[in-house]
Amino acid sequence: MNELIEGVRRFQREVYPKHESLFEALAKGQQPSTLLITCSDSRIAPHLITHAAPGELFVIRNAGNLIPAYGAGASGEEATLEYAVSALGVADIIVCGHSGCGAMGGLLAPESLAGLPSVARWLEHARATREALNARHPELSDPEARLSLAVEINVLRQLDNLRTHPCVAAALTVGRIALHGWVYDIGSGRVRAYEPKAAAFVDLIEGAQG
Repeated sequence: MNELIEGVRRFQREVYPKHESLFEALAKGQQPSTLLITCSDSRIAPHLITHAAPGELFVIRNAGNLIPAYGAGASGEEATLEYAVSALGVADIIVCGHSGCGAMGGLLAPESLAGLPSVARWLEHARATREALNARHPELSDPEARLSLAVEINVLRQLDNLRTHPCVAAALTVGRIALHGWVYDIGSGRVRAYEPKAAAFVDLIEGAQG
């Protein structure tokens, strides 16, 4: 805690003065361009990865970067999504999974969640990810490979879930919003994005340059 307090002190002394006009403008309201949905994992730093300034990202974080399908029950995710799309008018939504995801590891090994009943219930929203993995790759037994594929499949499943929400469906119909699937590799800093034409995750930077 002392380190965090010292961090606040340094922010107020060194960072805020350099961006005072920005923070004064943000105090009057926000107009983020993007909703980023990612995992609660402490190793994921959305603003650092994207080099986004304060006010540019609206963020939803939870275990496994999940968005329950519409009708699954009222949730903070559903409310935040609706606010981002209908009130703030974000133009892009990114679902960003990551390497070594503990939530996906728990999804693939339910027995490991015996002492975490709330986590187990939450991950029921990702059951389709596990079922899709088992259906597509029944022969795959390597735990690391299964986890990597589960992370990718889960990102795509959450994009599907996003499309079930009326606010997102309406915005997609008129071309006001775009959906994106990313996977962030913690060890290398590499970000891969799903490319529909290739039906695969490709390097984000190389894809943008191409």
